Amino acid sequence: HIHNHIIYNSTTLDGTRKFRDFFFSGLAVQRLSDLICLEHQLSVIEKKPYRERQKRITYPPRESNRDRLCGVIDEILQQKPTDYEDFLQNLEQQGYEIKRGKYTSVKGKGQKRFIRFRTLGEGYSEEEIKAVLAGKAEHHPRQKQSPKEQPFQLLVDIQAKLAEGKGGGYERWAKKHNLKEMSKTLLFLQEQKISSADELKELADAALSHYHELGDSIKAAEQRMTEIAVLRAHIVNYAKTRPVYDAYRKSGYSSKFLEAHREEITLHKAAKAAFNESGLKKLPKVKDLNAEYSALLTKKKALYPEYRKARDEMQDIVKAQKNVELFFAEEKDSKQVEQIR
Repeated sequence: HIHNHIIYNSTTLDGTRKFRDFFFSGLAVQRLSDLICLEHQLSVIEKKPYRERQKRITYPPRESNRDRLCGVIDEILQQKPTDYEDFLQNLEQQGYEIKRGKYTSVKGKGQKRFIRFRTLGEGYSEEEIKAVLAGKAEHHPRQKQSPKEQPFQLLVDIQAKLAEGKGGGYERWAKKHNLKEMSKTLLFLQEQKISSADELKELADAALSHYHELGDSIKAAEQRMTEIAVLRAHIVNYAKTRPVYDAYRKSGYSSKFLEAHREEITLHKAAKAAFNESGLKKLPKVKDLNAEYSALLTKKKALYPEYRKARDEMQDIVKAQKNVELFFAEEKDSKQVEQIR
């Protein structure tokens, strides 16, 4: 009814157009309609492909990519690899792609993004795995949740709770928080087809990891560009002031000569100190430094659109995760209060 009302009021009674049509305007109107329905605790029809339009009563447990990875790590550690590199090679044999660097991350078949060990939880970080391999710690496999504890129908559970209307827990939540924000979260979960809290956490961790990886790449490029700019300036200054410094040395480091050429000699000394500090055995050519700087600048400019997109995706999914956690926390708190009473 609301959907039809929106479309009807997009045009005046005398036929003059108030609504400016555009490509995919139907999707925009549909989204607005769904948002209004959710905000007022009305049902929203989920769009499904024809082959999926069947009634399902039970939902089997779903193993996430992270749970699967933890299980593989458990099996490999039971085989007692000789060292960390041997452990990574075992992972590669299991079909995982390894990205070595400051933080080790892996990607299995069919996965879109790499997973860092440090995001897997207690007992699975790179430091903890290395400690187990060195015999300094004992590995304890993660205890899997029973199917009853896993909210496989996350969207259905939240919609059912919001539809209660006069439930004590719901009323407290609605007064304390923004119902419109929760409606947007429900729409986001539906559009992304996220069906469980575990899946939501996995996607949020992956989005954060991807965002930080891109940020680290941009920072590394910027840092190297700064180093190149400073080194390039020192090389130019060193070449320009070398004749003056040679004359200064031949004068027996005369104070009178120093006073007359203090700026050139100071630049020459600063360049030599910078070369010694960086441990350069041979000075690179300015032409090569310019080429590296240009390549880094191109890389940085290419990364920024992807970085901004990753940032927006990360913010959306993290916001949804926080809203869901807050929603169920309020429900849990209200149940505990009722049990105490």
